[in-house]
Amino acid sequence: MATPNNGRLAVLIDADNAQASVIQELLAEVSRYGTATIKRAYGDWTTTNLKGWKDVLHKMAIQPVQQFSYTSGKNATDSALIIDAMDVLHTGRVDGFCLVSSDSDFTRLATRIREAGLVVYGFGERKTPEPFVAACDKFIFTEILRTEPEEPKAVTGEVTALPELKPMILTALNATAREDGWSTLSALGGQITKNHPSFDSRNYGCSKLGELMRKQDYLEVKEVPMGDGSGNVNLHVRRKTGAAAKVG
Repeated sequence: MATPNNGRLAVLIDADNAQASVIQELLAEVSRYGTATIKRAYGDWTTTNLKGWKDVLHKMAIQPVQQFSYTSGKNATDSALIIDAMDVLHTGRVDGFCLVSSDSDFTRLATRIREAGLVVYGFGERKTPEPFVAACDKFIFTEILRTEPEEPKAVTGEVTALPELKPMILTALNATAREDGWSTLSALGGQITKNHPSFDSRNYGCSKLGELMRKQDYLEVKEVPMGDGSGNVNLHVRRKTGAAAKVG
């Protein structure tokens, strides 16, 4: 499932569980998938905990949504975001949602939105629990969006390990390859993301998927002219002859 680049997206931010320092890069990433027609950030703005968000909200035209904490914890903020998301969903005003949080409390919201036929992009840190990651069509770890290295800090939660690359690629290749063993790069990438929503070539140090595939010594990559006279090419990928057959 995918939203065209001109699709309308609702960007809903759990400010209690997201970092203001990466929001500019995050919204640039969102623009790759559609147009952010709704941008809201939820939290208790009367506290000092969210003071780092003030300049970001104005600069990026994000609407702050006030939610007082009735009890200790952040459940009130989560509930406000979920209620608003369902309201937006039923209006039919958007084609997809971007949920910005590292909190697993939004897992059911993501699955509910997808059940309605809309696309869900998740954004969170590597510590995001796997159920929320898996509930999204695509999940982007915010660490790869930083333009400058983050200052070292204590890890406050378990960091999700990146899946081993080779099994992911070979499983997807088996599913998309033609009888001659070749698969288009786009089909391969789409299948990998379908199997693993958090997959992104940038997680593995490559800015482009084609670059990542070329670095795998068990794969062949070839350029195939598009045939429209433009001089552009499509990349095709297959497993090298004689490469080990075992996936894992």
